[in-house]
Amino acid sequence: MIARYTRKEMGDLWSERARFQAWLDIEILACQAQSRLGIVPAKAVPVIRRRAKFDPKRIEAIERKTKHDVIAFLTNVGEHVGPDARFIHLGMTSSDVLDTGLAMQMKASAELLLKDLRMLAVVLKRRAKKFKKTVMIGRTHGIHGEPTTFGLKLALWYDETRRNIARLQHALETVSVGQISGAVGTFEHIDPSVERFVCARLGLKPASISTQVLQRDRHAEFMTTLAVIGSSLEKFATEIRHLQKTEVLEVEEYFSKGQKGSSAMPHKRNPITCERIAGLSRVLRGNAHAAMENVALWHERDITHSSVERIIIPDSCILLDYMITTFTKIIDQLLVYPARMKKNIELTHGLVHSQAVMLALTNKGMKREDAYAIVQKNAMETWKTSRPFRELIGANPKVMKVLTKRELDRAFDPKKSLRHVDYIFKRVGI
Repeated sequence: MIARYTRKEMGDLWSERARFQAWLDIEILACQAQSRLGIVPAKAVPVIRRRAKFDPKRIEAIERKTKHDVIAFLTNVGEHVGPDARFIHLGMTSSDVLDTGLAMQMKASAELLLKDLRMLAVVLKRRAKKFKKTVMIGRTHGIHGEPTTFGLKLALWYDETRRNIARLQHALETVSVGQISGAVGTFEHIDPSVERFVCARLGLKPASISTQVLQRDRHAEFMTTLAVIGSSLEKFATEIRHLQKTEVLEVEEYFSKGQKGSSAMPHKRNPITCERIAGLSRVLRGNAHAAMENVALWHERDITHSSVERIIIPDSCILLDYMITTFTKIIDQLLVYPARMKKNIELTHGLVHSQAVMLALTNKGMKREDAYAIVQKNAMETWKTSRPFRELIGANPKVMKVLTKRELDRAFDPKKSLRHVDYIFKRVGI
């Protein structure tokens, strides 16, 4: 049984209460840091910590009048704290709270997404091992090429998932940055040590420089990383959809007891979950585009990004969490049909060995152009008549003048396609 993370867990990270709690944590830590400098009375800090709380409904009511979310939040907190509330938010600006709080949420979300990806990698690795030597046809341009194995396909996805883990780790580092630098980022009314103290306690790094807001190239990197991961999932899901076509049917999504495939056709077993993954990836790419539009702000600081980010960042984190865990379940329960894979390889009557025959001829001294022409002519005859390619090529005097029967048999030996599978698996790290 694979481990799973619930949608509620990721959703909780982006709840209104979680956002206000992040703001409150920042404000309390800032008061603590200011008290160490003698700016906030030491006796006020425990009072603030004990009394500080908020009510989302009350904040909403205040905001309807103030038209400012942070002021509404501070007003509500002040109602609970009393006179010592005057020490809260000293020298700070709204974005110190907003951007640092958002960084906390993105950091926590990225850490959860990394857990999701690592679990997907575990499942892909396990199933790749299981089907390491399960032979199937390799397709190029959608047409039969040469044999490969289903394990190699899963190993390819495993390797890509590892790259996505590395990408997300880098993006996590990029967005794990906070700021407490004041109105235009110059620390005019607050000491830089406050920023260092607050960020250290929150597991963030202080921004090297800010302009009241953290620069949005960071957020764009995070969002494009989520979109790349989503695109990988779409790629994997699209391949499963192809392989589940009736005329292919080499793999199939698990179809549970009582599940229905069509309101009209009772026989249908559709790859609906993979289709869902493919469709949702488009949302992630659209959100990533919006994040890149947020990079250019007037004088490096306006709030055109704010309204956009309130939608795209929570939605993308929650959505990708759902997509990864859902696709992990697809892989874990995927139905694989080796007999059908073998049957599909045989559909072209041996044509999958055409390159092996051509190379055998060239290795014995025949010009490549001549070898290609001979092999292609016989291959086209197989396409037209469905006569076995081995039979046609074996009856060609030009071929048999160059190759012995044993050498020709070797060219049609399917084992040759698998001789480097162990090497590839070792290189991938499986």
